[in-house]
Amino acid sequence: MDITVFSEENFDTKEWLNKILEEGEKQDKKENYTMSLVMKLQLYVQQVNKSLEETSQEVLSSLPKIIRNTKQLQEEAEALRFKMGVVQKEITIIENETGKSINTIEKLDNMKNKLEIAKQGLHESDNWAILVNDLEDVFDTKNIEQISRKILGMQQSLKLLVNVSDYEVRKMQLEGLKNRLEAIASPLIVQAFTSNNTENAKVYAEIFTSIERLPQLMKYYHKCQKEVLLKKWRASLEKDQDESVSQWMHTFYNLLISNWHTQNKWFNQVFSNQTSTETLVDIYIDMLTSLDPSFNECIDAALKQVADKLSLLQEIKQTIIQFCNNLNNVIKQTAQVRVDSAKILLLFQAVCNPFISYVNKYGAYEQAHLLKKLSSVNFMQEELSDTIQNLGLSVPSVMDIARESRYRCADITENCGYCGLLIALRAFFSKYVDHFRVALRQIERNKKNVEDWTTLQLCFSLLQISGDVLLKVKQFEKELTETVLEDLNRKFEDVEFKYLILNKEDRREFESLVKCVTEGTKLSLLDHISNEFVSLCSDIHDTTYQVVLSPISSQLNVVQSSKTWAQFANSSFHTSDMPDYSLSPQEYITEIGQYLMTLPQHLEPFLFRDNPSLSYILRAINEEYSTADDTEGALATVFLKLVAKGTCQAFSDKILSICELNYPASRQLSHDIGYLSNVMQDLGLTISDNLQQLSVLLKIPADQYQSQSSGYSARNVAAIRQMRNILSN
Repeated sequence: MDITVFSEENFDTKEWLNKILEEGEKQDKKENYTMSLVMKLQLYVQQVNKSLEETSQEVLSSLPKIIRNTKQLQEEAEALRFKMGVVQKEITIIENETGKSINTIEKLDNMKNKLEIAKQGLHESDNWAILVNDLEDVFDTKNIEQISRKILGMQQSLKLLVNVSDYEVRKMQLEGLKNRLEAIASPLIVQAFTSNNTENAKVYAEIFTSIERLPQLMKYYHKCQKEVLLKKWRASLEKDQDESVSQWMHTFYNLLISNWHTQNKWFNQVFSNQTSTETLVDIYIDMLTSLDPSFNECIDAALKQVADKLSLLQEIKQTIIQFCNNLNNVIKQTAQVRVDSAKILLLFQAVCNPFISYVNKYGAYEQAHLLKKLSSVNFMQEELSDTIQNLGLSVPSVMDIARESRYRCADITENCGYCGLLIALRAFFSKYVDHFRVALRQIERNKKNVEDWTTLQLCFSLLQISGDVLLKVKQFEKELTETVLEDLNRKFEDVEFKYLILNKEDRREFESLVKCVTEGTKLSLLDHISNEFVSLCSDIHDTTYQVVLSPISSQLNVVQSSKTWAQFANSSFHTSDMPDYSLSPQEYITEIGQYLMTLPQHLEPFLFRDNPSLSYILRAINEEYSTADDTEGALATVFLKLVAKGTCQAFSDKILSICELNYPASRQLSHDIGYLSNVMQDLGLTISDNLQQLSVLLKIPADQYQSQSSGYSARNVAAIRQMRNILSN
């Protein structure tokens, strides 16, 4: 039986009994099994009782001994406390008796120390004079190591003469001697640093460290390394004169990376207690800003010789960024301690600084490139229809040219030249608009006063193409805006490119653009272009309207001619009591009616079919189109309404310009108006209220004119009265 479970803290008697009895159920004789368990438990109880009894006896037998030991320990502690009290009293007595003697000893010790310092000062003062006299002889030998040892001795002596009255004079004297040593050593230092002579350089490093002139030695190293790199730049130009400027830069940048590895290893051997990375960063910053000729001079000369300036700038930018990446990796690999981020920023600014002026001019370069590309597109032809067809075919290629400029801006300027790009795009699309206006002027010159369906089709084609361009410009503008929101703040490592390749003024302009877009300020990047295309489309629509209305206006010219109404002068032929149905419309109005009835079928290819480009531009240029529903033919109905409105207005104007009209002619004119009204009704239109009033006033008999003309426009009533020579009561 396992009785270890009885010692567990969470022992449960019921659970243990149930478990044991469950095992017993498997046995054949349950009663025997239970009796056996009880007997085992009784035996365990007896064993435990026996063990407890034995342990108790042992404890009781050992208690007297424990009590004796405890009592003895208390007695010893009391004796110790008494002895400590006696010792404390003796210490107090000694302090009282010997306190004055100890103070005297301390004073004597201080006096001894001061005497020793004075003695050493006198010795060093005497040593100073000896060293000064010896140095003059040593300087004549120009033995740098001996001179440095003498100066080091004087330097140590001066530290002990800090309280002498002429300390400052001696200090200036020592600095003068150090300057003389530096002047003697400088040619040898330059030679050692220039030739990378490790052994000699180590000697000079030790000497200058010992005389506390290490910063001056570091300046020599800085200057020597700078001159070495500048000479390598000039040698590279002379050697590879036939290479491109980007290849020059690439070669020199590779040389700088190799030089970094070499100098980092050499520097750590010579200047073991200095940081190589920061020193090399300072050297590279100074060197890159002192190149002769500078990168800018070389790039300017190259730009004058190439036609595709943007491709050259793209090569140069890629070369610069590649060098920045390589240099950054080298710094991370070789830096022993964390380098100040501000200094790293200055280094990359020095690398990118030559490119700043070209990012500033990027807009001008891009504009020239875009206009050159646009000039290569074939637009103008001898035939007007061919010109308009070419304009339609040019839309995809023109938009591709515009999109290429967006990708080019990202490649060349990391989108920092976005402001210049927008200026270039505006000039590009403005020039594109000019080609549409040339075509429009050709249409206007070819416009006739007779029925000309060909010109009408050309107008609609030009309007549709313009609308298509505007839709694509809007989509392109959306892409530009998304770029502003998502991809403008590009970074090199943790530094935004705007701090590397933009000057302060361009950076403010760039940040203003980003702020306007990101904060949701109403800003249309190509708003000027959109307005130009809307204005163009409005002009095309006006020309289209004039092309449709010109034949009508030409026919209506006969209305104000006296010859038209001369045939009605014989009233016996046209009696006033003839019914209206006996009258027939005159030729001019039937011509107009036939023209208007024919017009819808010529609108069908453009206005009756699904034409998103034309639909978009019509709704943009005229409010009446914008209120039309989206059903098929709705825009055609609006156009017909405009034509009807113009026709009625022109008819009204011609009628009011008639000088004299007798009653038969007046009835005929009213009948002509009625014919026009019927034509309009067939087209689902109505004539204007003004024309309806004129029709009614023209039919009123002269003797009833006063009574029946009430309620009509006073202007129309007076004009018809005067025209018909009706006397006013």
